[in-house]
Parts: sequence; structure tokens; C-alpha cells
Amino acid sequence: MTTHRRPLTPVEARVLGTLMEKARTVPDSYPMSMQALLTGCNQKTTRDPVMNLTESQVADAIDELKGLALVVEQSGARVPRYSHNFMRGVGVPDQSAVLLGLLMLRGPQTAGELRINSERWHRFADISSVDAFLEELQDRSDDKGGPLVVKLPRAPGAREQRWAHLMCGAVDMSLHAAALNASGAAEDDVIALTRRVAALEDEVSALRQTVANLCAQLGVTPTGT
Repeated sequence: MTTHRRPLTPVEARVLGTLMEKARTVPDSYPMSMQALLTGCNQKTTRDPVMNLTESQVADAIDELKGLALVVEQSGARVPRYSHNFMRGVGVPDQSAVLLGLLMLRGPQTAGELRINSERWHRFADISSVDAFLEELQDRSDDKGGPLVVKLPRAPGAREQRWAHLMCGAVDMSLHAAALNASGAAEDDVIALTRRVAALEDEVSALRQTVANLCAQLGVTPTGT
């Protein structure tokens, strides 16, 4: 079992995550051919970010992952086929592998989102069980390779914090903070706009009352009534 290794590149993480996903969701088509793997990596759904990888990029990633003992090529097949070796290569249980695979494919998610998104991979009993495995991955000791996930700061207005994987190295918190600031600024704009609309509605209501009073004094019927 390899416990200390270099961080994966985003392409390597996408290839590895796709192999992990398809092993569970389409076992009849697994191990995967190069073409099927390429298609899976470039899916437009259940992927964040969406990628447009070439066969050459996927092939290079496979070679690197084979060197890290994370991918195995099936020998003797007419068309080369590939499978992952994640649990043994990284040294995590099945449930933890599911969470890491989802994070690599879909980006940061809350424990609740991970439980929902994992339905086709593995059924967790409840959110607390998801949290327990995430906490275990976060508290992983250095002799086992160190933490594999991190809990991100809470986004403005969010009820739950999101988790991110560390398979590609440390998360750039400055980028995350910038995203949170942008989110907070957008929320402030919405609040300001909502208040402005409310003030305008009050003004319109007052004007209508004034018009109604004037019409009553003049003995005429307001237009539109």
C-alpha cells in the first residue's frame, strides 16, 4: 500500500474518479476501454468542472496512475481495458473511497449532497455516517499519508459547510475566499434591490391613496377601477 505520493493532476483525478464511478454504476461495462473512459471523463453532467480531454491526455494520465499503483491495465484483452486500485493504493475503506470519488468528479459538496449523490455508488444510512467517514479522512494521520479531505469555510447563507478532496494537493483557500466574497457581494446586491423594490411599492401605494382621495373630493371615478 502506498501512503505517501505526489498530488494528482486534475486530469489524473478525473480519470481515476471516472473509473471509480463506472465500476459501481455500470459494472457490465467494466473494466473500461479507452474510448468509454474518454467519454466518461468528458460527460457534461455530474462533472465539476466539465472537461474536454483528448485521448492523448487520458492515456498519459493512465500511465501516471499505473505508476502510482492506482490504475491496473487488464492483460490479454483484445482492446486494452482499465480498472482502478483506489482502496488498496490509497489505503481507505470502501465508504471513504466513494466519498473521495464523488468529490473528485463533482467538486466540493456538503455531507447531505454527498449522501444523495452517492445513492448509485453506496447507500449511507444517514448524514451522520457520511460525516463520520469525512471526519476520519480529515483526521488521517501522517503515517497513513495525511488528511485526504478538508472542510471549507461556510458560504454566506449556507446551512452546511462543504467538503473538498485533497487528492490534488491543498485547496487554494484564497480562491475559495474570493468565491465566498463574490457570493456575499451578490447576496448584498439582492438585499439592496429587494429593499429598493419594497420602498418603491410603498411610494406607489401612497400615490394611489393620494389619487383616490383627490378623485373622491372631485366626485370622479379613478381610471382603472
